[in-house]
Amino acid sequence: MKAGLMIMVAGCLVCFTQTRGAVADPTEYVILLHGLARTERSMQDLASRLVAEGYGVMNAGYPSRTATVQELAEKVIPAAVAECRRNGAGKIHFVTHSMGGILVRYYLSRYPLPDLGRVVMMAPPNSGSEAVDRLKDNFAFKWLNGPAGGQLGTGGDSLPRSLGPVNFEAGVIAGDRSVNLLLSRMIPGPDDGKVSVAATRVDGMKDHIVIHATHPFIMDNRQAIDQTIVFLKQGQFSQ
Repeated sequence: MKAGLMIMVAGCLVCFTQTRGAVADPTEYVILLHGLARTERSMQDLASRLVAEGYGVMNAGYPSRTATVQELAEKVIPAAVAECRRNGAGKIHFVTHSMGGILVRYYLSRYPLPDLGRVVMMAPPNSGSEAVDRLKDNFAFKWLNGPAGGQLGTGGDSLPRSLGPVNFEAGVIAGDRSVNLLLSRMIPGPDDGKVSVAATRVDGMKDHIVIHATHPFIMDNRQAIDQTIVFLKQGQFSQ
């Protein structure tokens, strides 16, 4: 069963697709956060699989190109958490793609979440991306990616690098295949076309795994989805 909900939060329109299925009243919910310049539709295959495993799912769509990471996190995450709690969640997990992981890191570094479960980050730029360093002053890049895109580099103004270690159970899934060879030439070492494998790591994470997947499609990859389920249930990946 899927139900749509749109909420205006501080002038920001946030869309939630709530999905419940195998369990009539799940007490464990998963908040899904898509990446930059994507929508909640990009996370729908993952949402369907999580429902089949008995989780309630709050698939959050947010205007990722319109504001900074900080502004987006403080609008989207509290609203999603509130919806989970209204539906009876006793534990709230997060599964993110790309910049969605940085929203979670920023928010959890500042606000306690007593009912927090585990966090799976797919292809997160946890140390930023060298491609952003090269392109952030380009007009087309700024137009396509908005204020948040320019925060995801590796330099002194990098937001991800300013956040410090994580203090929650985090599992990171990195990809090592690229469909963007131009960007890959800007990135040292194995990469997924946007982020290097090394840059997905973050101090304090519980586990890390590399799979053969590309940045735009890692959340649809069957192995990534399987490993996400394993981490949510066990707190570690299946190696």
